[in-house]
Amino acid sequence: MTDTLTLVRPDDWHLHLRDGERLAAVVGHSARQFARAIVMPNLTPPVTTVAAAQRYRERILDALPGDNDFGPLMTLYLTDETSAQEIDRAAASDHVYACKLYPAGATTNSDAGVTDIRRCDDALARMAEHGMPLLVHGEVTDDVVDIFEREAQFIDRVLAPLCERVPALRVVFEHVTTKAAVQFVESLPGRLAATITPQHLLLTRNDLLAGGLRPHHYCLPVLKTFEDRDALITAATSGSAQFFLGTDSAPHARHEKESDCGCAGTYSAHAAIELYAEAFDRAGALDKLEGFASLHGPGFYRLPVNRDTITLTRQNWTVPASFPFAGNELVPLGAGTDLAWKMV
Repeated sequence: MTDTLTLVRPDDWHLHLRDGERLAAVVGHSARQFARAIVMPNLTPPVTTVAAAQRYRERILDALPGDNDFGPLMTLYLTDETSAQEIDRAAASDHVYACKLYPAGATTNSDAGVTDIRRCDDALARMAEHGMPLLVHGEVTDDVVDIFEREAQFIDRVLAPLCERVPALRVVFEHVTTKAAVQFVESLPGRLAATITPQHLLLTRNDLLAGGLRPHHYCLPVLKTFEDRDALITAATSGSAQFFLGTDSAPHARHEKESDCGCAGTYSAHAAIELYAEAFDRAGALDKLEGFASLHGPGFYRLPVNRDTITLTRQNWTVPASFPFAGNELVPLGAGTDLAWKMV
């Protein structure tokens, strides 16, 4: 049995850091483990320009604790009005690495998102020319579509036609949650990649709904079936370079989760690599964790692999029940439970 695991330092290819006091409360958790992170642009107002992304990056760097070399990789929030010229500016910058597609109304702070993907065709064509990835929140938002079917409907109605219409566009299908999504990603090697979260590897919708509602397990896309989780585990541990780590860690104050209309988002940055190690260990695939966490993401983003390493040891420890969060409490994934791996 392996009791010590040394990995090339990983990156988080899907992270929410918020802003202001909330940013300062959480950024240290990610910087402790990860060398870099793709930072989501769904602030209020959203980060829609290169200039706004630069200002946000500076606020992140200012909020880092101590002497830390964590590197935020910025993204632009795609809207119906995003111009080809703004994509040119992004490609010429040294800090914007992708654009994010939020279908309008799909998740937290997505009201300014895209109403019809065809309205973005000029921007998407320019992204394809520059080799800039499009990151997609893959759900339709029609009220008549069952929430458990929104990812599959997005593939059929939006993503598959987009990939056919703009064949040179490189796409990251973020936080995939279904067997259908895994199969679609696998059907387009070289063009399409996917991130997988720790909660979707460890939990199913039973963990959200069975025996009582657990609001801190509520995220979007919502947790799915045992069959879907098994497909994600198989993909993550397959060694395929199309799948890599993206936590989608999304901090919300306790009262925002435990309310009559609780926010979507699961906070995992406090123990992200330990949670992934838990999932890979259960699958008997610890030897595949380094590729998933540290190698496949840089390969897709055409960035160098990190040179330093981290070490995990097999050591039981208890996840804190909460963390301070800008005058409130933040309840993390696994709060009060024991994990078998710890980063040292």
